[in-house]
Amino acid sequence: MPDDQPAPAEASVIPMPETRGYQQEMLEESLRRNIVIALDTGAGKTHIAVLRMKLEAERVSNKVSWFLAPTVALAHQQREVIAGHLPVSVGMISGSMEPDQWKDAGLWRRILLTHRIVVTTHDVLLNALRHGYINMGRDINLLIFDEAHHAADKHPYNLIMKEFYVHLPPRMPSQGTHHPDPGNSVRPMILGLTASPIFGGDVEKAFRKIESNLDCTIRAPLLFREELAGFVHRPEFKHAVYAAPTYMMVGIPPSKNLSSLANVVNALNIEDDPYVHSLREELRNLAPGPERTRLDQKLSKTINKRDTYTHKGLRDFLRAADEICMDLGSWAADWYIQTVLKQAQVADGDLPDVASIWSSREKSYLLGTLSKVAITTVSYDPVDIVTQSSDKVRVLVETLLAEKAFFEAHDEDYRGLVFVTRRDAVLALTQVLTYHPQTAEIFQVGSLLGNSESSYRRSFLDITRHLLKQPANETLSSFRIGELNVIIATAVAEEGLDIQACCSVVRWDPPPNMVSWAQSRGRARQKRSTFTVMFSNDTVHRETVQKWELLEKEMVRLYNTNRLAVSTPEEDDLDSKEQVLRFRVDSTGALLTTNSAIEHLTHFCAILPHGGRGNHAPVYDIDPPDYPAEWHTYGGARPLYEGPYGCTVTLPKLVDPAFRTFSTPRVHRTKVSAKRNVAYQAYLALYENGLLNDNLLPLTSVLEPELEDEVRNLLKEVEKRDGTARVTTQMDPWFVVGNPDIWWSTEIGIEGMPSMQLLSQAKLPPLHDDEMPYLHTRERAPFRVRVASQSSPFPVSGDILSRARDFTRRVLWPIYGARMPWDRTDYLCLLLPVDDRLSLEWDAWRQAYSVEPDSQNSPYKSLFAPTAWFRDHFGRQKGLSVVNAAGRFGKVYQFLRWRTQPVSKEEEAELLERYAPDGGGLEITYPLLQVKPLVKRNFIIPMPPEAKGTEAASQKPFLLLEDSSAIGLLSPDEAKYALWFPSLLRYLSMASTVIAMRTSLFADSPLAAIPMHLLLTATTTPVSQESSNYQRLETLGDTVLKYVTSIQLLAEYPLWHEGYLSRKKDHSVSNARLAKAAIGLKLYTWIIRDRLVPKKWKPRYVTNTAEDLAAVEADSVLENPAKSEKERRRAKVKQDLSTKVLADVVEALIGAAYLHGGFSLGIECAKLFDLGVPWRMLPERIDSMLSRVIELKYYPAQLEAVEAILGYNFHRKTLLVEALTHASYQSDLETISYERMEFLGDSVLDMIVTDYLYHAPGKEYSPGQMHQRKSAIVNAHFLAMICLRACTEASTEMPRWSRRGGVTIERNSHLVYLWQCLLHSSVPVLDEQNATFSRWERPTGKGHIEAALANGNIFPWAALTSLRAPKFLSDMVESLLGAVFLDSAGDLDTVRDVLRRLGVLQILERIVEDDVDVRHPVSRLFNWASKRHEKVQCGPSQKDKSTVSCAVLWEGFEIAKVEDEWRGRISQEDVRFRVAEQAIELLEHPPSFLRKWANKRGLEVEFQMTSQDDDLTCAVIIADQEIFTIQSRGQARTEDVQSVAAVHALKILEQSVSWLQFLAARHRWEVEYVIYEEDGIEVCSVFVDGREEGRFESEGRGKVTPEDMQSAAAKDAITTLEERLAETVDDEGDGALDWTTEAEADSWE
Repeated sequence: MPDDQPAPAEASVIPMPETRGYQQEMLEESLRRNIVIALDTGAGKTHIAVLRMKLEAERVSNKVSWFLAPTVALAHQQREVIAGHLPVSVGMISGSMEPDQWKDAGLWRRILLTHRIVVTTHDVLLNALRHGYINMGRDINLLIFDEAHHAADKHPYNLIMKEFYVHLPPRMPSQGTHHPDPGNSVRPMILGLTASPIFGGDVEKAFRKIESNLDCTIRAPLLFREELAGFVHRPEFKHAVYAAPTYMMVGIPPSKNLSSLANVVNALNIEDDPYVHSLREELRNLAPGPERTRLDQKLSKTINKRDTYTHKGLRDFLRAADEICMDLGSWAADWYIQTVLKQAQVADGDLPDVASIWSSREKSYLLGTLSKVAITTVSYDPVDIVTQSSDKVRVLVETLLAEKAFFEAHDEDYRGLVFVTRRDAVLALTQVLTYHPQTAEIFQVGSLLGNSESSYRRSFLDITRHLLKQPANETLSSFRIGELNVIIATAVAEEGLDIQACCSVVRWDPPPNMVSWAQSRGRARQKRSTFTVMFSNDTVHRETVQKWELLEKEMVRLYNTNRLAVSTPEEDDLDSKEQVLRFRVDSTGALLTTNSAIEHLTHFCAILPHGGRGNHAPVYDIDPPDYPAEWHTYGGARPLYEGPYGCTVTLPKLVDPAFRTFSTPRVHRTKVSAKRNVAYQAYLALYENGLLNDNLLPLTSVLEPELEDEVRNLLKEVEKRDGTARVTTQMDPWFVVGNPDIWWSTEIGIEGMPSMQLLSQAKLPPLHDDEMPYLHTRERAPFRVRVASQSSPFPVSGDILSRARDFTRRVLWPIYGARMPWDRTDYLCLLLPVDDRLSLEWDAWRQAYSVEPDSQNSPYKSLFAPTAWFRDHFGRQKGLSVVNAAGRFGKVYQFLRWRTQPVSKEEEAELLERYAPDGGGLEITYPLLQVKPLVKRNFIIPMPPEAKGTEAASQKPFLLLEDSSAIGLLSPDEAKYALWFPSLLRYLSMASTVIAMRTSLFADSPLAAIPMHLLLTATTTPVSQESSNYQRLETLGDTVLKYVTSIQLLAEYPLWHEGYLSRKKDHSVSNARLAKAAIGLKLYTWIIRDRLVPKKWKPRYVTNTAEDLAAVEADSVLENPAKSEKERRRAKVKQDLSTKVLADVVEALIGAAYLHGGFSLGIECAKLFDLGVPWRMLPERIDSMLSRVIELKYYPAQLEAVEAILGYNFHRKTLLVEALTHASYQSDLETISYERMEFLGDSVLDMIVTDYLYHAPGKEYSPGQMHQRKSAIVNAHFLAMICLRACTEASTEMPRWSRRGGVTIERNSHLVYLWQCLLHSSVPVLDEQNATFSRWERPTGKGHIEAALANGNIFPWAALTSLRAPKFLSDMVESLLGAVFLDSAGDLDTVRDVLRRLGVLQILERIVEDDVDVRHPVSRLFNWASKRHEKVQCGPSQKDKSTVSCAVLWEGFEIAKVEDEWRGRISQEDVRFRVAEQAIELLEHPPSFLRKWANKRGLEVEFQMTSQDDDLTCAVIIADQEIFTIQSRGQARTEDVQSVAAVHALKILEQSVSWLQFLAARHRWEVEYVIYEEDGIEVCSVFVDGREEGRFESEGRGKVTPEDMQSAAAKDAITTLEERLAETVDDEGDGALDWTTEAEADSWE
């Protein structure tokens, strides 16, 4: 977002300075007409602009004021001034502010709506206008040009006016600034600001040009000239004359270093340069064609101009040193050469990058050449500095000293600015003044440089950027506060930057033009300031400066007259001989012209997928070429040709051949004009073929126009930061709004038990046999529950409902009564026995107890009879169900049996603890009741594998006293139904929900055939804690969705490259898109996200449910969080549902559809949710793609070898050619490069691997486990390895002749590798292939990796990464898989056969079967740390010159480090993986870990091994103390014995008491633990040599054992003691603890 400063409060706005008369005059003039205000620097031009914008901001308008600046620094500076003085929001936008986000038209609209003033650089506004994001006439009312003199030629200021301003209707008088803005699309008002509105030598012509270009009149104050003169302090102009140098860059230089450098540079031969070698080698390998012609021209130009990295860089270096020697003297030249050579050696790895893989060779060649320069060390003796400096330096020193003395005589601090043309001279002059004996102690000198221009092959001298002592902003800050008083600067300080007004400005070099003269002079604007220009005594510059003085007087005269406005020029005045072509998109206003086409086309190519081999670029071939063919070999004169020119542009191989090449004939006056026209033609064709949007930008969003607004609305509805959509609660199948007298019956039957009727007002759907629930208990195997729903309403009467309600309460109350109001019986679901006669005996018992007084006093007590009463009346019955421990809310247990045998001591102790915990006596009377805990669980969830059934500790029986218990008057069958009732309701609720979804959402769709168990799994969230949830299905469905989407898009958009396809796929399957589709279909209604908590279960009531549902606003799907109390109450029946859950359920449903009906049903499911994809069945899509495959005129020879490697013969060889074609391949084959095939192959490989992992027998992998294993197989490092090792044997026959045998045929064979079959035209690619294969062939490569994959327990991540394989190797494998898939008409089994042939499936199968650890080394490391609660840091990788390193720190202690040669970013990943792997091997190996544990504490570990007979004894010794000893029995490996000993030693040492004991023994301390009570709190103190060093207080910690207290106190003491040990070591350094100060020692005694 822009850098805003709305400044709404008065306190945040700086009071504006008083407006001067001449400023008010200019303000009023700007209201009447467009003007350029010409005022000297410091006269307050910006203040006038601020006042003008203030007036605009105070008007009612929907337009903004737009302030333009030529540089980012100046834009930021002016924005701060404007925002500081105006109480409105001021937006700041520059090209450096995440440019991708500014491709959203909505964002630009928000900027215009929320800001009244926008400050930008000129390029930002020009691009926004060109792409239609800003409409000048509609959006801008005032346009301000700072430094307006730039508005000429091709400058963005001029292009803004010519491309957009002149085409708008002129502003009518009624639309002037004195009237409300009508909002019409008219020209904005223009205000220009400048100190020097002139260029060239003709003042009148220059004025007319600026005025014409900006539709303005140049003005200066007329009425208040005298006042202006009082505020503008023109500096006194001076000149300083120095003697012309004797050395004029001819002859023998006076500098020894320069002489040596010149000898070395002049001896260079361009043919020795590695870059020329590389071009020649590449040229030899190229077949005739466009690429060869281009390379031929490139080589000729390189040789002719000697334009290589080394030769050009050294010539620049020599020229810079030569000029420094001439200008500053031999000392400065010697220093400069010495310093640059030293910097080159130190910054070997930081030398500017060369644009090819040959950079390392070129750098070596460069450094080797530089090493031949004989350096004479610079002397810093003051005499040498003075005598070896030029007369020009002497004059400058005298000038600065004189100026400083003058200002200090007037009690003013001195600040001076010296302008120098060359960057290198700035550095050298700064060094001279810093060490010159006359200035070293007087001036504090800083340097200020502009940014070096970047280019395709950056200059060697860019290393001088490292010579700056501080950044520009710090230099300016130091200058403002007086830490520096002299700045040596390039032209960067001339214009705009907020530099403190200077006492004197000196031009070391005469200004090159009038603008530079005026701008640099404007920096001297204090009273009595001076402006000095240095001249040599034989120069002609003096006459030039006199001419400028005259020009300036003429300029002042002209803008002080009342000038008339000039007419606005036509758009093509930019170049009257070149027609400017224009294309405008009416819907957006975006504009393409020949002026902008090259930039646009370059951007389009640059963002094409590049696979790590640098960005793509359009290739322009000028017609005719600059050099004759083979000129680089034969030489000769070049014919003079001055036009006309034509041009051909070729776009990268990723672009479809139909619009990859464009040409324009030889009709253009210049080469630039030809390039502009052909670029315009190409970019227009890209737009017409749908590869650009209506803003004339690449399809970064890749959305159909009709969907763009829809998706943006989605992003408003579902905030990404929150990730939460507020939706109504899930479906409640039990509550219906309707006739309360209609009830439905569902019969529930369990084998061996009486059936029950479930009565509900909701009609439950019928269940098929395979949809019946199963219950899982500890006592028996899983059993099925038969559920039969009646098709007609159940005939109920008041009597039946009353009996059902009473029965339901009677059955549920004994178990759930603590959470049930006794008086409420309006249950939502009722139970009623099918046969009332089955519980007659229990009815009799209940009837007998109901007449007892105790039962009548409390109705609920009628369900529990005191045990003694029950035994007295009915005896010791065996078939009892539940027992209440005591009271209404006493805990209920399952009855086991009566107990009459005497209790054991253990049982007696348990009874005492239960009934007499305070130690009182207990009389045990018989019989006792033996019971066990009553299990309340979700019985539809299977018992976990580790469950022990009735043998579990939680099921241990215990005894209850008869007097303190009551018998539940509930039959065993009734008790079981009561226990299982919540689980049965849960299952029926979920089943009803899923069936409702199937019958409504999937009505009349093949999806209705998906089995209920799959749908149930797909719609159940993990938070519900059911036996299965959607996570595994979501993982499968996600892969299926991406797979089918990839095929749909590939077929639908045959002209799209892989970048567009990937973005479109990502948008189509994004969580936001899936969530919106789910919300549109109200899928949230059927997502099961509530949870059954059996221990807290209670029956639901009709009235409560009705009130809850009434509170839900059915139509409010997405809403803000509840605010009021009423809304918070309503929110109780609503649930937060993350957009990810919505998306996951969609993917899980697709996964379920795929499992049941394959890809066709999966597509039907995807089609239901639309997702912005035109869905077709896969065969139709594949047929459409195959129908576009063409036959080629010829096929490359390597196809046969590739087919042999893959074990597959292609029916359509063109697909194989496409899969092998790299983007660099310049053959005339009519195919695109492999990226589209790679896009397809990636999804095919993902599908095959994920499908295998999902169905892996006996595994049931979680999503995370599937992801880890899939990542191991589909990652780029692994696939590159497959490419490196895949090969076939090829046979060759060669005739041989010998005297004896004559002609014979000699047969040989050799291996052809898959990577060698890549079709490319790139030497860098070839070099990377060979280098990577060499690494593969090493023992640490091929041997180690294949051994690990075949037999290892850990996946070789680090070894694979160390191959540093380029991405195109893995891309090649995926593209071939895509080609096989397409050629086989989408047969995944054929692709599986190819994967098996390549060995991929065998590795995957072994990973699964042998449970190979596939975690990344870094993940394994952090998992280890997490389990042990340790702090471990891995990296980040550190680059140092030409190396990169990474270390693993364990609580700050380095345990492993890897260092390697820097080879790009992949080196960072390589060293990080390797060091993590080393570290985890150390940490998981007990002896190594123990050593590191001890080393971290400054100790060493020794394993003392002794043997006797077959037994081994291992003693772990630390600091001469034996920690642990172990003896093996029988033969054992030494390593195994040491590992066991190390494990036990660690257990001992990591116990705080043991570690303190170790420290005490080592340092001869006496340790004592004391446990006592202090203020009612139990305390443990540990004393070391009589001093309390650790303490633990047990307050509020519950019951703590003495051992725990001692451990905590010891831990506290260890922290204190170890800190003291680390800080204080005695003089002998033997580690003895000197832990007291003298005062403490006295107190101790």
